[in-house]
Amino acid sequence: MAEHNKNRTVIHRDDWKTNAMPEQHKTFVLNRKFSAEQMDALRCGNIPQDMDDRWFWYMEESTLWAHRSWTGNCIYRIDFKEDNNHIITVNCDPEQYTCSNTDKEIEVLNKLLDYWARTPSDC
Repeated sequence: MAEHNKNRTVIHRDDWKTNAMPEQHKTFVLNRKFSAEQMDALRCGNIPQDMDDRWFWYMEESTLWAHRSWTGNCIYRIDFKEDNNHIITVNCDPEQYTCSNTDKEIEVLNKLLDYWARTPSDC
């Protein structure tokens, strides 16, 4: 259940329909730095507010889980690492997600993270 912490709402797994990461997936490393403010924004998570909001995400410890809002399918798992070499797991089940080559996935994920980690956080 979403909780309020220092005037922020923190989203949790049970706040939305979620499906596990499928057996068909791949992993790669994303080397990227995040500021403390950006990490705070990511930790808040997101509950979709309308049909155009396509992502539900939340963090558990240092792992961000990103699910498609309509299906609940897990598309990305991001294990944040202190050395900024974050481990990315991406869904490659063709019935759930069209997994691209690693370079394309990095491009897409970086755009999503830019948006999700925008500061100041609106949560």
